[in-house]
Amino acid sequence: MRRTDSRGILFDLDGTLVDSLPDIIDSFLYAFPVHGFTSPTYAQVRELIGYPLDVMYARFAPEHGVPALCATYREHYARNFINRSRPYPGVKEALGTLRERGYLLAVATTKKSAFARRFVDAMGLNDVLHHVQGTDDFPHKPAPDVLHHALAALGTQGLWMVGDTTLDLKAGRAAGLRTYGVTWGTHPVEALADESPDELQPDLRRLLEHLPPLS
Repeated sequence: MRRTDSRGILFDLDGTLVDSLPDIIDSFLYAFPVHGFTSPTYAQVRELIGYPLDVMYARFAPEHGVPALCATYREHYARNFINRSRPYPGVKEALGTLRERGYLLAVATTKKSAFARRFVDAMGLNDVLHHVQGTDDFPHKPAPDVLHHALAALGTQGLWMVGDTTLDLKAGRAAGLRTYGVTWGTHPVEALADESPDELQPDLRRLLEHLPPLS
């Protein structure tokens, strides 16, 4: 039986709620020639989405170059983060339905909180979310810290973690939540399936089926 104080539903942001990967990867690749480094391929970068920026750059550049690459990325992305990024079809409607049913909804993302809030606002999702939690000076996914911070801000216990990467699913499981993998984002279906999520779906309809209105 669901506990009455368990109303929290957590969502990853990039690749889960918003189709933002083209803008992220374009900005990530932009930095390499600026600093004289050889660029990786689009596919190589895509595999790393969800990790912190410095970890991603460290895969393709020497350690001494990582701070400059990160700085250039942040400057470029801040000017280009809504060029092509849009919420996935049906996402805002599904979030609105869950909110109307009495659930508390939060983003739990690897982005820093301040920028994540700016991004959510630009995507028109503020009015269907109760909180936006970024990863600020604590361990990133697959550690569950950002999920715990999000639930603490909501003032409730959690029910589901929804995400598009194996990092999201691992973090959700580590936080004691049920996990819902969406197949439209970053990681391939086979990799998500290997994490044995409670649901692995091409849309959010099954999530709505699991979460009827709260009395």
